[in-house]
Amino acid sequence: MKPRHKKLVVIVSGVAALGVAATLVLNAFQSNLVFFFSPSQVVAKEAPIGKSFRIGGLVEEGSVKRDDRTTTVRFSVTDTAQAIPVEYTGILPDLFREGKGVVAQGKISSDGIFMADEVLAKHDENYMPPEAAEALEQAAKAQKASLIQ
Repeated sequence: MKPRHKKLVVIVSGVAALGVAATLVLNAFQSNLVFFFSPSQVVAKEAPIGKSFRIGGLVEEGSVKRDDRTTTVRFSVTDTAQAIPVEYTGILPDLFREGKGVVAQGKISSDGIFMADEVLAKHDENYMPPEAAEALEQAAKAQKASLIQ
C-alpha cells in the first residue's frame, strides 16, 4: 500500500471513530434529558406521555393526603391556574409543605395522575427553581388576561 493510501485510511478511520463517538454521546444525552412542564402545560397535553419529565409549582393547600400504612403521599401541584394530582412513594424532603414550591420528576399515568419518582422542595423563602417561578408567573399573567376580557 502506498503511503498516500495509508494516510487516507488513517484519516477515514479517525473520522468514522469520531462519528461513532459523537453518536453515542448524543444518544446518551438524549436519553437522560428531562424537560420541565407547568401544570397548565400538562393539562393542555403538551407534556410527553410515557416519558419522564418534571412538573413544578406550588403544593396546593389542603391537598396533601398521607397513607398511614405506607410512605405513599398524594398531593396536587398548581401554578395557580391548573392543578395536577401527584402520587409519590418515599420520604419527602423536610421543607415539603402546603403552599410552598415543589418540583417533582416522574411520568403521567393513564388515569392522569403524575407518578413521581423524585420530589424536590425549595430550600429557603427566597428561592424557587427558575422553571417553576416562570411557570407561576406565566399562569398569573394568563389568569389576569382572562379576567380582563
